[in-house]
Amino acid sequence: MQKNRVSKAIISFFLTVIMVIGMVGCADGDSSADDAEKPNTSPIVVTWYPNESSSTHEAARAEVGRLIEQATGRKAEHRLTTDYTIAIEAIASGAADLAMSMGAVGYIEAKDRNPEIDVLFVNADENGKLDGAKYFAWMCVPAEKADAYKSADTYSIDNIKGKKMSFVSNSSTSGFRVPTSTIIDHFASENLDEDKLVEGGSDKFFSDVFFGGSHQGSAVNLLSGNVDVAAFCDIELQPYVELKSGEESTVGSVYTVKAGADAPFDQYVGRDFTVIAVTPVFNGPNVYNPKNLSKDEIKAIQDLFTSEEVANNELLFYDDKVEGAVGLYKKSSSHGYVLTSDSWYDPYRK
Repeated sequence: MQKNRVSKAIISFFLTVIMVIGMVGCADGDSSADDAEKPNTSPIVVTWYPNESSSTHEAARAEVGRLIEQATGRKAEHRLTTDYTIAIEAIASGAADLAMSMGAVGYIEAKDRNPEIDVLFVNADENGKLDGAKYFAWMCVPAEKADAYKSADTYSIDNIKGKKMSFVSNSSTSGFRVPTSTIIDHFASENLDEDKLVEGGSDKFFSDVFFGGSHQGSAVNLLSGNVDVAAFCDIELQPYVELKSGEESTVGSVYTVKAGADAPFDQYVGRDFTVIAVTPVFNGPNVYNPKNLSKDEIKAIQDLFTSEEVANNELLFYDDKVEGAVGLYKKSSSHGYVLTSDSWYDPYRK
């Protein structure tokens, strides 16, 4: 009988141990399930090119952050940059979840590094469509020296050889890739390529070459007299300049730095420049990396930003007829955001 009682005790002990282990296992399983169901409350990190990292766009950046929180319930954390490559690397690596207002070339560079990133949306044309969703790459010269680039009754880039040239960044679409392509095509007999256009010297196409780091920086290179010719785009200069003569974004149009322009343009108020080359460019994509975003969050952001509510948001799409109004895009040329696909930028991959 004693042995029987001992055997029963041993069996009871082991059954108890098994039950405890099972309960712990179930508890662990429930805990994992709970963790999996917990929403991601970390901030959504938004990176910006140098062009939109200035104080001029502070209100627009804050509004983008507010809308992201409205769509997802998660705060937005902004990462400003002083170099295109920093923003490109951030979105490619997943250090940033969104990259706003990229150019086609920067986006393509980032996607080459990480195929998972994709286009979130793009700013539309004035009708809210993708058809005319374009901005303009300019090559400009000081207005007082524009006659040196006259060709009959218009202007051309015939005489830019040997001049001091400013680009934006070699990752810029409208501030480098488009103007260099234009120069290479125009001077076909020179057998040029990009490498031959990024260094200056007595034996080079340009006598000297500068990079402004941003469209604003390239424009300042021109306005300050550091260079003879500069490449930059219309969108990034719109908060600082106004049309003085001619038609918007056409060869021969003259712009002047307007009164009240933010630094560093406040040093050049009244300074004029003439546009001698204009090329249309597909509007740049806003981009996401799905590493830290759910499919539902991506869709919620797209749904809100492509809504009429955002199209009418004057901190993003401002009325350029109202004096002093500043935002990311002029209502006269862009009405809201619209969806597009990666393949829309294929022309820039060639």
